[in-house]
Amino acid sequence: MEFIETILWPLRWLVELVLMVWHQLFTWVGMDPAGGATWVLSIIGLVVVVRSALIPVTMRQIKSQRRMMEVAPELKKVQAKYKGKNDQFSREAMSRETMALYKKHGTNPFASCLPILIQMPIFFSLFYVLRHASENTVGIAFMKEELTHSFNQAEIFGAPLKMTFTQGWETGNWMVVGLLGLIMVLMIASQFFTQLQIMSKNVSDETKNSPMYRQQKIMLYIIPFAFLFSGIAFPLALNIYWFTSNLWTMGQQYLVIKNMPTPGSDAWRARQARLQAKGKLPVEGGGEDDKGGSAGPAPGQRQQPISAKRAKKKK
Repeated sequence: MEFIETILWPLRWLVELVLMVWHQLFTWVGMDPAGGATWVLSIIGLVVVVRSALIPVTMRQIKSQRRMMEVAPELKKVQAKYKGKNDQFSREAMSRETMALYKKHGTNPFASCLPILIQMPIFFSLFYVLRHASENTVGIAFMKEELTHSFNQAEIFGAPLKMTFTQGWETGNWMVVGLLGLIMVLMIASQFFTQLQIMSKNVSDETKNSPMYRQQKIMLYIIPFAFLFSGIAFPLALNIYWFTSNLWTMGQQYLVIKNMPTPGSDAWRARQARLQAKGKLPVEGGGEDDKGGSAGPAPGQRQQPISAKRAKKKK
């Protein structure tokens, strides 16, 4: 564990800095330094800073997912080419051709995991910062004795922010048990809704017919329940961070689906219809009259004069 803490030292330093700045800001405006609301808002402020910094990475993730869709038909051909061939030569050849496709389209299957992979070290850095603070141990930089003591006193609705579900159960603090139970339910619901939005609205018709999509539908009902472990093992403050981050993801996903939908998906067709209704996109089949000829000038548009010579040529 000490080895992991040492590796995360730079991130722990940054987490302490951001928490300290937000805490001082809310204290400066008159909030109680040891108040639970002050610390909850500081943790939410940390989420805002972290997720804002990750917006460029998220945009790269979206672009990579688009490219993966372009790769899918060619990848299917490669898989069909080596179907039933289990010898080492065939497996290596299939691997080479697959990697060549990814390189050609400038993407890789791990790009979609990048935002969550970046967030996990930050999450565990916050875990170590809060764990040391709950033990009345000063941090490595900005979590001084005064700030550490302040966190130890912080409560929200009578529930100490440093307490875990297990500790609340053992000590009979039912407010901690109730709050963490509610947060677990909300985290599972928000994660399920976010994934459901993607799978029901932002997946192309071609992808919906693939075996991978059917597997993802099964995972849709399994993955959200991983938050049960988070709710039981981590303190209330850390669960507030994770739940707020989930809400950010849900809002961000809504904006992405609405404004940058996957081509060929229901969300894409809905956006096309909105643009057509606003006149920002030509209506399909427009531009010709009922007889198949060219449409005349739009109402109010000036008719361009035609010279006599050009008029004779048209006749």
